[in-house]
Amino acid sequence: MVEPLTSTAGAPPDARFDIGPERYPKLHAAVTVPIPMSDGAVLSADILRPGDRSRPTDEPLPALINFTAYNKMLNRHGMRANRALRALAGRIAPSDRARMTARDVLRTPAGGVLEPFAINRTAVSRGYVGLMVDVRGTGSSTGTWDFFGPREQRDYLEVLRWVREQPWCDGRVAVTGLSYGAIAALVTAGLRPEGLAAVFAIEAGENPVRELGLTGGVPTPGMLAWILFVHGAGRIPALPGLVREGLLGHYLRDRITARSDWVRRAIRIAVSIDHPDGYLNPEWAARLAHFEEIDVPTWIHGGWHDVYNRSNFRIYERIPVAPGAKQILVDDSYHLTPGSGFGDPGNPQALDELQCAFFDRWVKGIDNGIDRYGPVTVRRQGDGRWIRRDEYPDPATRVRRLYLTTDPSGTASHAAADGGLSTAPTDTEYPLTVPTGRVSAASNNTAVMTMGVALLFGDRFGNDDRRSEATALTFTSAPFETDTVLSGPMNLHLLAAVDGEDAFWSVTVCDVRPDGVSAPLTRGALLSTLRAIDAADSYYAEGELLFAMHPMTADSALPVTPGEAFEIDIEINPTEALIRAGHRLRVAVSPTSFPRHLIPPWKRRQIAGQRILLRPDCPSYLSFRAFGGD
Repeated sequence: MVEPLTSTAGAPPDARFDIGPERYPKLHAAVTVPIPMSDGAVLSADILRPGDRSRPTDEPLPALINFTAYNKMLNRHGMRANRALRALAGRIAPSDRARMTARDVLRTPAGGVLEPFAINRTAVSRGYVGLMVDVRGTGSSTGTWDFFGPREQRDYLEVLRWVREQPWCDGRVAVTGLSYGAIAALVTAGLRPEGLAAVFAIEAGENPVRELGLTGGVPTPGMLAWILFVHGAGRIPALPGLVREGLLGHYLRDRITARSDWVRRAIRIAVSIDHPDGYLNPEWAARLAHFEEIDVPTWIHGGWHDVYNRSNFRIYERIPVAPGAKQILVDDSYHLTPGSGFGDPGNPQALDELQCAFFDRWVKGIDNGIDRYGPVTVRRQGDGRWIRRDEYPDPATRVRRLYLTTDPSGTASHAAADGGLSTAPTDTEYPLTVPTGRVSAASNNTAVMTMGVALLFGDRFGNDDRRSEATALTFTSAPFETDTVLSGPMNLHLLAAVDGEDAFWSVTVCDVRPDGVSAPLTRGALLSTLRAIDAADSYYAEGELLFAMHPMTADSALPVTPGEAFEIDIEINPTEALIRAGHRLRVAVSPTSFPRHLIPPWKRRQIAGQRILLRPDCPSYLSFRAFGGD
């Protein structure tokens, strides 16, 4: 088997970093603590300090801050079951991790993820103060929720300033979180607040609107579900704490008068023709982190099947911090399953301990060797092996093309069409109509949008896309003669034509096993009218476009003329995968993929007669980086 090019020195992926014994076996919790903002709003925080029930320690310590829109009260109550869940999950036998399975989903709590999702008790018991703060308009905080908006960003800075002024803080602070909290942490770091020492971001996105809200240029149903959750369970107050602090009246007034309009806005984006917020725009841009301004050590933790997989390595590359001080770890995981298997032999350290070790190094200055980890650590799909190297994609890879052809592979009789992937372009001209019809929910896109939960219903909901390929054009390669490693993003270049005014392309790249199972590796999607490319921000290798950045703004939209051919490049999210000898590579193309994409009714009326044109003079092809298989 071809081996990857890895670093020759440093800590391996399964290294264990000393975090020392518990210094404080008992902890003191203060809940619903008010933090006043400069505009009169009051944020609510839970604060966990070393001590006991009656009294915290007087020792000033570094503080770890986690912002959430998901209601810290729910997290606090949920953490009561952490030890029991962790022990119970640890009794479940792991899989071989060639693919994440239902067992691995159930084992997630054993890897320590619940600690950094809330307040990391492992770290607090070793000499930190942990805070979880409801962002304004959520949980027990007053004000109006406006996710990552300018006022919320100012709140981040004011909270950090307030924390540093408290006698229990020694002036050093770090920010952390998972999902919303991770994005908030990176936004905070990009504002360069005084005293910030480090960032630990789990499952963050470079551009949440591009990646989750408007995937490929169309709304995601999950966005509305997310907003409804924040407006529902995310706003249940901690009434005893509000009464104790004399804030119940303030809270009630704000909930009645200062209502967020995000539910109505999300619906308008979906149903209104060319709504301004249905494109990327300056308002969306104002909510993003300034990654180039981050100047503190930063840990980026992602998953190949996370909703934000598109951006893990872009975030890493944009942060101008030396490798070692910045780290990236990408697992074969989903949004709700980070850290599954961590702590097991051959796997990274448990996630709560890994976070503690990172903060020990960069907040407390303890030389524990974690700066010699990675800086790039990935779990390879196909064999579950952890790989450590200095850069990504693997520098041993070279650019390859596989061309779409009409030659049947004989492996996709279940699909709407069985075409081929060949090293040579087609020598005939042929139009392939993209099928219409109801798309099966039994697909990896369902696993992605349910954040891994759908795997509990069987492999067809995450690890075998054959049912969803029934309404897709499939293009499958010949069996690989030797083991081959794919590393990096991909690009699908199509020559296409439509009978309407637009077309949507949903693309999945799969590893096809000898038994016929079509295991998804990665995916991409794009509206035809949003095919314009920002070449300066796109990724090229050996002169080949491998990851197209589409501005996705209203003024960058390119019209589609019915009946006229046009070229489109569809970016496909990064991956690292082993295609074993005897396996095949498949590209599946469909006009949508429920539940990931929601094509609004007004947009559906513009779509008709969607075709891929296979021509020798202007071929369609998949571009990617790989080594082996020669």
